[in-house]
Amino acid sequence: MAMKKPMHPGAILREAITEGLGMTITAAAEGLGVSRKQLSELLNERAGISPEMAIRLEKGVGSTADHWMRLQMAFDLARARSAARKLKVKKLEPA
Repeated sequence: MAMKKPMHPGAILREAITEGLGMTITAAAEGLGVSRKQLSELLNERAGISPEMAIRLEKGVGSTADHWMRLQMAFDLARARSAARKLKVKKLEPA
């Protein structure tokens, strides 16, 4: 069963980097080959995980890229579902 409001993957990553690995954002960004700003935006939940970032995390953190992409997809889908009642859609019927 899907979670109603899954955590943003950036929050999970922030905990893994700062608490789990004891690294600074600057050091983690350097290790992942991204800018500090790019990683900071992800960790502060202002950006999502792209497929490229997922591969960087797979190489740098150890969890699979698929895992990171599933976390991002679950978060995005939950957010879209919470706004679904605002969508105006008609059921498509055969012609």
